[in-house]
Amino acid sequence: MPFPYLNETLELNEITRKTAEGSFISLANGITHYQLSGSQNGTPIVLIHGFSTPYFIFDTTFNFLVQAGFRVLRYDLLGRGYSDRPRTAYNMRLFVNQLKQLLDGLELQPINLVGLSMGGAISAAFTNQYPAYVQRHVLIDPAGAKRISLPITLEALKLPIFGELALGLLGSGHMIKDIAADMLNQETVAHFQNQYKIQMQYKGFKRALLSTLRNGMLESIYETYAALGKLQKATLIFWGKNDKTIPFEDSQTLLHALPHAELHALEHCGHIPHYEKPHIVNPILLEFLSK
Repeated sequence: MPFPYLNETLELNEITRKTAEGSFISLANGITHYQLSGSQNGTPIVLIHGFSTPYFIFDTTFNFLVQAGFRVLRYDLLGRGYSDRPRTAYNMRLFVNQLKQLLDGLELQPINLVGLSMGGAISAAFTNQYPAYVQRHVLIDPAGAKRISLPITLEALKLPIFGELALGLLGSGHMIKDIAADMLNQETVAHFQNQYKIQMQYKGFKRALLSTLRNGMLESIYETYAALGKLQKATLIFWGKNDKTIPFEDSQTLLHALPHAELHALEHCGHIPHYEKPHIVNPILLEFLSK
């Protein structure tokens, strides 16, 4: 019998997905929700979100790049947003395969790849495995240079049974509240939280997050970044200097692996600089992707 996660009351199906914008494609591990827009002749840009926040985190970036003439794809990782929540191990292999199948299904390659937080780790692993697919690489406060140091309460979620009980019975309110810690700009918090909690009503969300934690997606993948550095792909890095989730100091470790990368540190900014300070990030991003 499935664990009864409170507040997860809806099934993801054709009826509930009619409320979502974007499109859907059936892949090997389930249906993926995506949005593809912009000039048919534009350079393809693919945006990968992080641990739990679905593709709305790229609203401003997506619209900016489309208006700039690019062909832009964003999608929900499995277990998030309106994508399926299969009963499987949410590990690097799953997420890399999802991206590969999505690109093949949409016939979209080569691409420029943008990865946020855990999405940065996924983008690095994907580029190592399929280097011919990727021309340029952008990392935004990426995970994986070092192991992410989690509070003891989150570390405890990795424990069998306890994790299900804690997150299933008590987690929703705390998750919505704690997600604001990623941002310094409090004006955006309420809007962010209202968008975030939509996905929480669909069955399988918390199960997917627990599996992601337990399958090492927030551990160090320094060796992957070091291998990526040898490919010498043009790389741009953004990092908020006040990031509480992945400390800015980790950027120096990442630069050891990617010494050719161009780093932009953003003052008075948290974990999602493209969302908090698009007026700074977007012009730099445009210049890099237009070279």
